[in-house]
Amino acid sequence: QVQLVESGGGLVQPGGSLRLSCAASSTIFYVMGWYRQAPGKQRELVASITNIGTTDYADSVKGRFTISRDNAKNTVYLEMNSLKPEDTAVYYCNGAPDRGYWGQGTQVTVSS
Repeated sequence: QVQLVESGGGLVQPGGSLRLSCAASSTIFYVMGWYRQAPGKQRELVASITNIGTTDYADSVKGRFTISRDNAKNTVYLEMNSLKPEDTAVYYCNGAPDRGYWGQGTQVTVSS
């Protein structure tokens, strides 16, 4: 029943960068992920990280996004570079694949 609060989204131009943060109320999951949901699309997992730092990325973001975690701070981050309009979505953090309640997400809009 971990509470998750995402932040850091906003409006950015194509090619720009954003850093998202996910603050959890207690110890985070063994595997944490960042998900996104674009208008008219299903929610998709774009990045995940294990408790020891092993990462995995969707092909669509590989080489552009970096996920990290600070277990002591119960926090997960997503550094997003070279952003594209198709990255526009509401971004959520949660366990991957074992999930708790969804937070409110944070809106990322990539547009000129």
